[in-house]
Amino acid sequence: MHLAKKGIRVLGIAESFNRAQEHSVLAGIVMRADQLIDGLAFSHATVGGTDATAAVLRLVRSLERADINLLLVNGCVISWFNIIDLNEVYQQLQLPLICITYEDSEGLETHITKHFTGADRDSRLEAYQRLNQRAPLQLRSQYTVFIRCLGITPADAEAVLNKFTLQGKLPEPLRVAKLAARAQLRANAASSQ
Repeated sequence: MHLAKKGIRVLGIAESFNRAQEHSVLAGIVMRADQLIDGLAFSHATVGGTDATAAVLRLVRSLERADINLLLVNGCVISWFNIIDLNEVYQQLQLPLICITYEDSEGLETHITKHFTGADRDSRLEAYQRLNQRAPLQLRSQYTVFIRCLGITPADAEAVLNKFTLQGKLPEPLRVAKLAARAQLRANAASSQ
């Protein structure tokens, strides 16, 4: 991957959900390094389900783009404990991947145990424990984020995140994807009333 290339394209994936609705909305924004938006796609996952990985793969494949250089994922536990298997996404797509979160925490095992029981709890705990450990990273903006990387070195991940973060700690592809997902979720709710 040529990080200095002006036309490098990142696909940022973020979601929005409401526990009162059956499905969340995932939005994917393709953005070039010069901050131009170059594509948009949507998918959905079941709130509290186990289909987050399939939802991400469906979103990426729906774009039918061979020019995406990297995936940025806004968290790997989405849609109320629906866990994205980052290793599976990486293996299926063969694209470098950075999963980014914004808060330090002791993990989600306690919360998963509180909200789920039996085999459902056990499979979620297993999926959560398969995730790579997060590493803190201080951005040029002086904010600290926490990342999981696949197919990219931490140094290259830092360069990518600094290139795509204009201010604060939210990279632009993820900020715009989050806005798009939230708007689509509201539109879905309004159309179902």
